[in-house]
Amino acid sequence: MAFDHDRVTTVTFDSYSTLVDVDATAAALADHAAVDDAAPVSRTWRERSMQYTLVANHLESDETFYEINRDALAYALAAHGIDLPAAEREDILEVYHELEVFDDVRESVERIHEAGYDTYILSNGTPEMLESMVDHAGIGDLIVDTISADELETFKPDVDLYRHAAGRTGTPLDELVHVSALWFDVQGAIHAGTQGVWLDRTETPWDPFGDEPDLIATGLAELADRLER
Repeated sequence: MAFDHDRVTTVTFDSYSTLVDVDATAAALADHAAVDDAAPVSRTWRERSMQYTLVANHLESDETFYEINRDALAYALAAHGIDLPAAEREDILEVYHELEVFDDVRESVERIHEAGYDTYILSNGTPEMLESMVDHAGIGDLIVDTISADELETFKPDVDLYRHAAGRTGTPLDELVHVSALWFDVQGAIHAGTQGVWLDRTETPWDPFGDEPDLIATGLAELADRLER
């Protein structure tokens, strides 16, 4: 790991699990599915969703991230023996437009923005999902723009997506740093030629497979500290 803040001009943030908490879906699941512990269902939903995106890249699927989440939710409910009508499944899916925002997001992104860095969102989410996420997080004044995987009809960690982000932001790859709580997202960014920061909020081991991140931060405030130097 050799994070070089001196050559960074642009910061891209992943959205889900990085700025907003996907585990908050458990509350919506509990409300509709009437289960004592919705956390396992929520985990299955998220894991299946990530698996579907990875497979979709190889199958050249044209499904959006929202549609993939719909499929993953249907699987998670079935896997846990929960039968819900389509209308209720759609109500649960809507939670992705108002996921709980991590406490350090507004203050930390503001610090990074005020330190002179251009700040963007780079996400698998659809433009509509990202628009509602930025609005719900209250960071619209700090984010230059959102970059959706829809623009290339591919998903992370496809290197073309990070290179597309460099083009969209007008930033040379070696001046861009991507921040994500997802290990494969960090590795995709590094492989594309950017610096990669792993946001390890739960202090879990880094995967031994592939490149190591340029920086491991336990929160966004720690990243802001490094960028303000």
